[in-house]
Amino acid sequence: MTKKIADFTLIGKQDFGRSVLLQLRTERSLPEISPGQFVQVRVDCSPSTYLRRPISIHDVDIRQNEITLLVQQVGEGTRHLAAAEIGDTINMVLPLGNGFTLPDKGEKVALVGGGIGIAPLYYFAKVLNTKDIRPYLILGGKTKNDLLRLADYQQLGETYVTTEDGSLGEKGFVTMQSVWQQQNFDKIYVCGPKPMMKAVAKLAAEKDVWCEVSLENLMACGLGACLCCVEDTVDGNVCVCKEGPVFNTRRLKW
Repeated sequence: MTKKIADFTLIGKQDFGRSVLLQLRTERSLPEISPGQFVQVRVDCSPSTYLRRPISIHDVDIRQNEITLLVQQVGEGTRHLAAAEIGDTINMVLPLGNGFTLPDKGEKVALVGGGIGIAPLYYFAKVLNTKDIRPYLILGGKTKNDLLRLADYQQLGETYVTTEDGSLGEKGFVTMQSVWQQQNFDKIYVCGPKPMMKAVAKLAAEKDVWCEVSLENLMACGLGACLCCVEDTVDGNVCVCKEGPVFNTRRLKW
C-alpha cells in the first residue's frame, strides 16, 4: 500500500479537555486508507520530542483530502499537538500498519471501544455503513466525559454505553454490557486499554466468535525498524507497527 510524507494544514479543531479533535487537509491526493491504520505525526516546537508520534486515524474524507485525528494528551508530544492552532502545518507519514478485516455483508458485527480507544472505530463504522453493514457499537469509559462524540457514533450504529461510575449508560465495564446476553455476533472488533481488550477477547473465545484487536504498543519508527513495539505471538515476536496494529486474537499469546 502506498505511503506518503505530506504536510497538512489544520483547518478545524474541537477541544474536549484532555483530548482534542484535529481536522487536517493536504494539497496532495490522499492514498487509500483502511480503517484501523495510523499516522506518524512530526511534533514541531518541542525540543524534547525527537520522534514522530503514532496516532490512529479517526476519520477520512478522501474527496477533500482530509484526515481527522482524535488526540489524547498523555505527554509533551501530544500536548504540543493539542496546542496547534488553525492554519498551522503538521507533517505526517501515512497510512501505516494493517487495518481491520472487513466483515462479509450480512454479518452481525460489534465494535467495542474503551476510552480514547474509540477513535479508530468511527471511521470503521462509517466504512461499514457504506457497505450496508450497520454495526453494534459498545463503548465504555470511566465517566461520561470519556465518551467523546457519542451522538456522532449513534448515527452510525446501534450504540450501547457503559461507564465505570454509572454516570452514563450501564454501570460497569464493556464486558458487562447486557447487549452480550441479547445479541450473538459474527465478528467482534476491539480497541482500548489492553486489560479491556484481553477481557473482550476472552469473552469472544468463550462464545467462539472471531475477534480482532488493535494494539497500542509503544511505537517509535512506525516502519518495523526500531523494534520498540514487539509483541509475542504464536508466530514469534512481530512488530505491531508493521504487522499490526490489528491482530486476530488467535495469534496473540493472551
